[in-house]
Amino acid sequence: MTPSPVQSGPAGSDGDSVVRAHGLTLSFQTADGPVHALSDIDLEIGRGEFVSLIGPSGCGKTTLLRAIADLEQPTGGNLSVNGVPAHEARLARGYGYVFQAPALYPWRTIERNVTLPLEIMGMAAGARREKARDYLELVNLSGFEKKFPWQLSGGMQQRASIARALCFDPDLLLMDEPFGALDEIVRDHLNEQLLQLWAKTQKTVVFVTHSIPEAVFLSTKIVVMSPRPGRIIDVIEADFPRERSLDIRETPEFLEVAHRVREGLRAGHSYDD
Repeated sequence: MTPSPVQSGPAGSDGDSVVRAHGLTLSFQTADGPVHALSDIDLEIGRGEFVSLIGPSGCGKTTLLRAIADLEQPTGGNLSVNGVPAHEARLARGYGYVFQAPALYPWRTIERNVTLPLEIMGMAAGARREKARDYLELVNLSGFEKKFPWQLSGGMQQRASIARALCFDPDLLLMDEPFGALDEIVRDHLNEQLLQLWAKTQKTVVFVTHSIPEAVFLSTKIVVMSPRPGRIIDVIEADFPRERSLDIRETPEFLEVAHRVREGLRAGHSYDD
């Protein structure tokens, strides 16, 4: 059966929606036959939200993020980013993308890594340096402009990659498990710093994670996904104050949301069976 084409227009007309998906499907063709990565995804992400995608390995979290970024092509349904098709949002530089690994060039200084998108855009050198200074200060890396990636810790490198993703001031920040390889102490510290950054910039964030505590701590909304083909099992509002500390993880309200996420993940596995 031939998949229905992805519609070229927005899935809706709400001007405050940064991402809108309706009936989104995505399949890969392989030598062993088709792989159905996403199935019938309905999702709306409002401006200024922090939305985490969580689910078991292989459930399509990263595939959905890459579809939003126009790095994967859906095979059916509707998808819009900033009110236009995903490929138009990419061409308009409507988002910044932070990968699982920092992906910094070892032969370029931190400043020149951060300003690489601006260099590609043709911005003048002086303006690039000013932008790098501003965004490195935003991620608490002032004074490290002339260092090379190998001279920074893993957490500092990831903060530099966040500065690079923000340097051209996109509306949307897409983050694919950026802290997954870091130890728990560093991860907790970066979670707090990321919330502070989100509060300062007012960006819309879509964040992929395997960690229930991380998803609940960071998010205004948590999207729980099933095993492949990825479906949305539950969408959970996390109605916590924007300014929060790690101590919130001990509160009954936090534990209640975490329990609902855990139950959603279990339900997804049961449904898959």
